Amino acid sequence: MLVTDTLLLDYKRCQRRAYLNTHGSSEERRPERDFLLKLRQESQRHIQEVLEEQFPHYREPETPTHFGQERAQETKTLMAQGVDCIYRGYLYHSLPVNLNTDNNGHLPILELLGHPHLLVKVAGESRWGPWQYRPVSIQLGRRPKPEYKILAAFYAQLLAVHQGPLPRWVEIILRRGNSYSVDLWEWLPRFHQTLADCVQTLIHQREPEVFISRQRCNLCHWYDHCYAIAQEQQHLSLVPGVTPSRYESLQTVGVLTIDSLARLQATQVGELMGTAIARQLQQQALALVEKRAMVKEQKVYPLPRSPVELYFDIEAEPERNLDYLLGVVVVNYQEKTENFYGFMAKDPAEEGLIWQQFVQLIETYPDAPIYHFSEYERETIKRLGKLYGTPSKLREQMLGQCVDLHHYVTSHVICPVESYSLKSLASWLGFQWRDAQASGDQSVCWYDNWLTTGDRQFLELILRYNEDDCRATWVLKDWLTDFLGGSY
Repeated sequence: MLVTDTLLLDYKRCQRRAYLNTHGSSEERRPERDFLLKLRQESQRHIQEVLEEQFPHYREPETPTHFGQERAQETKTLMAQGVDCIYRGYLYHSLPVNLNTDNNGHLPILELLGHPHLLVKVAGESRWGPWQYRPVSIQLGRRPKPEYKILAAFYAQLLAVHQGPLPRWVEIILRRGNSYSVDLWEWLPRFHQTLADCVQTLIHQREPEVFISRQRCNLCHWYDHCYAIAQEQQHLSLVPGVTPSRYESLQTVGVLTIDSLARLQATQVGELMGTAIARQLQQQALALVEKRAMVKEQKVYPLPRSPVELYFDIEAEPERNLDYLLGVVVVNYQEKTENFYGFMAKDPAEEGLIWQQFVQLIETYPDAPIYHFSEYERETIKRLGKLYGTPSKLREQMLGQCVDLHHYVTSHVICPVESYSLKSLASWLGFQWRDAQASGDQSVCWYDNWLTTGDRQFLELILRYNEDDCRATWVLKDWLTDFLGGSY
């Protein structure tokens, strides 16, 4: 059985993903999304920047990467020669393991293969001479996540097999060149436990349970497969607010499906997670089972009404710290008009220009509410207003016009949805995006494609998606006004 660092990383992030990558049917995998390719490209650019700035004189094994053991042998040769820095070296080790799986008395062989980004020569002692190596991982994340540390410990353990002593420390280089040293005393035991659990799961083919987490699962190529199983099982993870820890608490009292949660008495689990949370989860499950929305038991304040209303949505590229499209649908009820304004930065340097265009439009309607669906729009008004010198009085006026419908709906309404995203809510209300596969992630990919190719079709796709988001916000606002009208 072969366990690579990639497989171990998958297992640490999602045990089910590692299992399906090993034992699943390729027919049930969906094609990878463009955003994953973009992340890989960004990761490779980050690696190249680190190499150029910190390790320009590296050596790379010449053996092709698909010859794992041969490339690992060449890596050992380079370390024995005392090469200062080895890029994309391989570390390989095999050992018998007693898992009681072989009826013929032969122990199965566990093969371990790691691909550290760098092996850097440092002072010390090894079986090769007065030097040793330490592995360096180059990761795109902003913080040293546990899975990064598990991989770092994996590399350290493999390296010790070949050079003798464990490296003195293991380094992770994060985004913006931030460096982090891994405490092997803490993370080697965790690595060994993770490896043992992974091997047991895969070699005995113990399929992990489904648990749908929108943020974590959305980009996975097994998402459709797992989601279909979760729907068939009425799995509790489809209920907004059911976290893994709350799921475990519900299981202890025999609550295993959405239907059983809907019939739950909050007092049954009140001691485990609090009566208020238990009641919230019970009502959410009830809304899903009965396919109806409910008003929460608290005072509802009315949404502002105006002859002119603005519906605002942003497309942003976090990697560039760039807001490249500020979109607004202006609805004039007196004149019976609705117009979309898409202020697009065709070049990242035009962010200031589109901000000024946006401000001019808002100044035209100082009394109009600005409806949006997340805190991000407010934060962007603050950030861009300060960055581009908008007077503080005008910034405060615009912020005073903002109405966050996400906060409003989650504060006052329970809807029969599995996620309180704009797409989930508006789709439940019957709204359809013109491009069914469009998303915020896809918009970022389209913008990158525009910058790379200059093909205007990508701009049109972004504009259309953004306009649909604005109009979906409008649909949600109108429904909220009608549904809660009796509560004003």
